[in-house]
Amino acid sequence: MQALYKVVFNRAGLRTTKMKPLVRRNDLVFHELSYQLVGYAYEMFDELGPGYSEKTYQTYALLLRKNNHKYEKQVYYPVRFKNEIISRGFLDFQVEEKVIVELKKNELFSKTHIEQVLNYLVRTKLKLAILFNFTKHGVRFKRIVNINQTVSP
Repeated sequence: MQALYKVVFNRAGLRTTKMKPLVRRNDLVFHELSYQLVGYAYEMFDELGPGYSEKTYQTYALLLRKNNHKYEKQVYYPVRFKNEIISRGFLDFQVEEKVIVELKKNELFSKTHIEQVLNYLVRTKLKLAILFNFTKHGVRFKRIVNINQTVSP
């Protein structure tokens, strides 16, 4: 089981403590993989802390590799109109051919970023994405589900 972390700020600076395992919900889409992916974000933030660029937080790949996850980084997908490629997109990570992981460095979840991730889900025909924000107050995340896509076994 992946250890989960709670990031606490105090006057002396950043301090991290391990949390008790959260209540696990088996009704969530890819619940076990999701818990692992969230744990990796906390683990990375524990060591790096706040204030880095999104590119620096892309080192999330090291944790995926260390934990033997099959993943692709900077996955290209074309945007088509009338069978012509009119634009292109790159999602941060596709993990186990099941979950999109998108990393941001914002204090709040913007409508633009949520729409971006929803677009990724529709284009890739995947069911779940996790959007992470690395803030000065810690890691925040949102699970975003493509309700129009069924889960493959």
